[in-house]
Amino acid sequence: MALPRIARVFGAVNVGSFRISAMIMGLSETGELIVLGSGNRASQGIKRGYVTDMAAATYAIRDAVERAEKNAGTSISSVWVGCSGAGLASRVAKVEIEIGGRRIEEDDIEHLLLAARESIQPDGRMVLHAQPAHYTLDGAHGVANPRGLHAERLGVDIHVMLADGAPVRNLIEAVQNAHLDVEAVVAAPIAAGHACLSPEERELGTALVEIGGEVTNVAVYAGGMLGLTAIPFGSSDITDAVAGAFGIRRLQAQRLKSRYGSAIASVSDYKDMIPVNGPGDDSAGPAARGADDQNRVPRAELVSVITEQLSRLTDEIGRALKGMGFTGAKGGQVVVTGGGSELAGIAEFLQSALGRPVRVGKPPALRGLGEASATPSFVTLAGLCLYAADDPVDIRSVGPRHTPTTRYSGVGLVNRVVRAMKEYF
Repeated sequence: MALPRIARVFGAVNVGSFRISAMIMGLSETGELIVLGSGNRASQGIKRGYVTDMAAATYAIRDAVERAEKNAGTSISSVWVGCSGAGLASRVAKVEIEIGGRRIEEDDIEHLLLAARESIQPDGRMVLHAQPAHYTLDGAHGVANPRGLHAERLGVDIHVMLADGAPVRNLIEAVQNAHLDVEAVVAAPIAAGHACLSPEERELGTALVEIGGEVTNVAVYAGGMLGLTAIPFGSSDITDAVAGAFGIRRLQAQRLKSRYGSAIASVSDYKDMIPVNGPGDDSAGPAARGADDQNRVPRAELVSVITEQLSRLTDEIGRALKGMGFTGAKGGQVVVTGGGSELAGIAEFLQSALGRPVRVGKPPALRGLGEASATPSFVTLAGLCLYAADDPVDIRSVGPRHTPTTRYSGVGLVNRVVRAMKEYF
């Protein structure tokens, strides 16, 4: 079937510690989002979300983008960039203005957002996002669109995403050195939430746990994102623990974890002997610690190493959720995503450890999204394109769009004068 006419094209690059991936998505004239092409390669020059080698990171980014361009049959000049490191942190700023009981109009909302913009206190850090989570009327929460309603006070909760400035500037420079303009740097949990959480889940209360290569981001959504904690531990740390436990190379450890690893032990694990060397490996190399004469190890030992590391991680996740108030009746479902969530049994392990229902989050079904990319590893990448297409409001870009010509009289005029006096005197 021929593709419909594409009206707009979005490019995205997710810079991870394990993989650097790129995607090109088109928005058709009918409003359908279509994946035109994607590409990925092993990460270089990145450590726990930070650029550690500018030249290597630039090369890897350019390579991933060129692969996506080749698959898409088109080129891009700008991208939305995902960021999982840089000391990500979030806060919620609450702002209210007086309305005086009258009907709320468009410029009231604009005035509120301008006031909210002035209230942001980044404390020397870089603001990645400053977005309205939801509005309040006379203190009542859960208002999606206050236009046309009456209230004494109109308020808004602004979700502010902060990051350390220098790491973000390094990330931007690496992308620009790859001959690409940066549309925006997007916090990975924001992008992932767009891809694997439904609007209802983002509204009612859901914890999103994104297990990356070297960073695990824990975010809480309830009427928008309300909190974020970054844990410097990821799936690569589990791989390193396997390599250390058996005295083998990382490549072998990764293969063992991916093919035979599990977060849930079974009674047959002690009987199952799994080969350390894969097809094409040098069988003459040193045997793994505790291996038999065919260089095989009990699967039970592999599962034991993995679950020990996962226990450490879930302890940190539990503390992060508790610190963000995701407890008791205020805590709901947990969605786990990222490359680390592809480990067999991970949802069951987390559900048991956290005492909450857990599901694995995957990208939505999009036209053109190949089977290899429809996995938790590519949630953030797909989310970057969805975020770009959604074009969410950022209060830093809010400003007067026109000169008001509406005439006010009576109570409306008095309210306008009082508000102006409060603002300027």
